[in-house]
Amino acid sequence: MTHRQRRFAACRTALTLLAAFGTLAGAALFGAAPADAVPGGGTEIAPGVAYEQFDIPAADGVAHAHVLSVDLRDSHVRLDLLHPGAVAARAPVSGIADAAGAVAGVNGDFFNITETQHPGVEATGASVGPAIAKGRVLKAAVPNGQRFGPALPPGTSTEDVIGVGVDRRARLDDLALDGSIRTPEGRLPLGGLNQYALPLGSIGAFTARWGSASRVRATCGTDTDRAAPCSTDTYEVTVRRGRVVSSADTPGSGPIPPGTTVLVGREAGAWQLRKFFTGERVSVRHRLVAAASRIPYRFALGGYPVLTGGQPLPGLDDTTSAVRTAVGIADGGRRLLLLALDGAPEYRTGLTIAEVADVMRELGSADAFSLDGGGSTTLVAREPGASAVSVRNHPSDGEERPVPNGIGIFSAP
Repeated sequence: MTHRQRRFAACRTALTLLAAFGTLAGAALFGAAPADAVPGGGTEIAPGVAYEQFDIPAADGVAHAHVLSVDLRDSHVRLDLLHPGAVAARAPVSGIADAAGAVAGVNGDFFNITETQHPGVEATGASVGPAIAKGRVLKAAVPNGQRFGPALPPGTSTEDVIGVGVDRRARLDDLALDGSIRTPEGRLPLGGLNQYALPLGSIGAFTARWGSASRVRATCGTDTDRAAPCSTDTYEVTVRRGRVVSSADTPGSGPIPPGTTVLVGREAGAWQLRKFFTGERVSVRHRLVAAASRIPYRFALGGYPVLTGGQPLPGLDDTTSAVRTAVGIADGGRRLLLLALDGAPEYRTGLTIAEVADVMRELGSADAFSLDGGGSTTLVAREPGASAVSVRNHPSDGEERPVPNGIGIFSAP
């Protein structure tokens, strides 16, 4: 057995023993259980929601975990997407959680954080994968090659999501865009919805939910190379209440009014849009189609799976340790475990993705999903009796990083 294997075997043994005694390491770390401790360990944040923290001996040093346990069988509890009101916008998790009235939450998907490869082009801040909030579709996924974040495990894609259906069960799935643009001349496929990157030769739709960020970034890079130059063959058409009202040779910026859709084309898509004329009737249809479930999603967001059916995905990285955020699904989708590692200097080595999968399994998850990590990793929760959340982990940037979305936990009286 290698040094790495011995170290993580110790972690798994410790977690298994702690679980067998009905608690994680909270009591060992902090002494006697507090008065508001819940059965099984942790502190009750709200009915059906508990918080705890514990050390994990890992390959590159001790990691410190913060975990929220959410019981979806409790009718007081619900989950939804946290976001700052626009797809192309960012805000600290604590701010968007308090604005939404959440009692706890974690950061969400990877996102378009920088544009060093494209001088003069601003990063949009928009997330990589699909997003659904309050049952409404906000956006679809960018091409795999346009993704920000670590390499995807084999067999996964930017369309992978974790979500909770209207049946109050959590599940892993993938959500693909199904859309079209109809004119009197025929129908064209829709290649994107409120995305910071469009497939080569496609047409993407931008709605009021996009926000005011420039749409130029959507025409940069290729399906396999995020750093490839921006396209020089672009066109934009604005459709308001079903008719073309304006057009432009380059994508624009600024708020998009309700009832308005801006169509952005690149290469072959631009050539198709140049055929549109002012006053022409145009209708745009779009939806996200789930691969695994016919039950509509209340909320969903992107990332990538690391554990399915109790088994780690093959090919998970077992060499690169980092601060991580992950979500586990247990009890047939009725319980969620939201994990955020601490970014304080003494814990910053974190875990590998393979270790994250093993930890989530030891915590009782049958399925698990990796979210954005590093400086984005943030877990917030209300103190008992408080009206606002506080940051429970130490973000590795030294302060909260603004993010495009997260998972919010809500508790009804």
